[in-house]
Amino acid sequence: MIGVFAGAVNYQGDLKPTSFTFNHSNPAFALSLRKPIGTWLSFKAGMAIAKIEGADKYNRDYLKTRNLSFYSDIKEITAGLEINMLDLATKKFSPYLYGGISVFQFNPWTYDENGIKVYLQPLGTEGQGLPEYPKRKVYKLTQPALAFGIGARYAVSENLNFGIEFSQRKSFTDYLDDVSTSYADYTTLLNARGMKAVELAFRGDELPGGSAYPHDGEQRGTPSEMDWYYYFGVTLEFKLSSLGNIFKFRNENSSVLSSMRCPRFY
Repeated sequence: MIGVFAGAVNYQGDLKPTSFTFNHSNPAFALSLRKPIGTWLSFKAGMAIAKIEGADKYNRDYLKTRNLSFYSDIKEITAGLEINMLDLATKKFSPYLYGGISVFQFNPWTYDENGIKVYLQPLGTEGQGLPEYPKRKVYKLTQPALAFGIGARYAVSENLNFGIEFSQRKSFTDYLDDVSTSYADYTTLLNARGMKAVELAFRGDELPGGSAYPHDGEQRGTPSEMDWYYYFGVTLEFKLSSLGNIFKFRNENSSVLSSMRCPRFY
């Protein structure tokens, strides 16, 4: 079966500690291939594109003064197994569970005070890659994740399924939003990475009555909690054989029409 997914994606992390909400969700799209390997089990693989975002202005009150924000495109490939609760060969409806692994690319950016798009990873806003912070490595923009979720599909016909699906991605990075540990020293960050890194490491001074840049080592994020993202949407699945029949039908009809064309006279 070839599947098409359309829905919403949502992020959870230091700039949005709650799980899936429709607030600050963005569109997500995916294509998949599913191969039954038994009555109850299927292998499924696919790819997805989405965009996540978060901002302290929607965060908990005590975090709003940090005033950070980010956006990131997500490009993902996934493979895993589905377990059907019912047999679609005899039932038209079946819930299912899904589990697998994903590999995804991300690249967080934000907009500065002038509305200019700035990618955050090269700035090392927490001192990543500096000798003064040897434990803070530059985070990689390609990461693995655990993929799991639930769904349900309805067999509209022998060749077409319609469904809904909710799935989660537990990443192994805390830097989807470029926020994880503590603030780097102002002067150290300024000398190594420039003023833009300092400006975007802490943006509370952009708010009315905002505070100054925090001291070295003050908490900026929560490194013990990795970031997540979530999908929710609808799916359509087609049997590959049915697509072949459609093309065959078109070709046969094209041949018939060709044979019915008026002959040329010279």
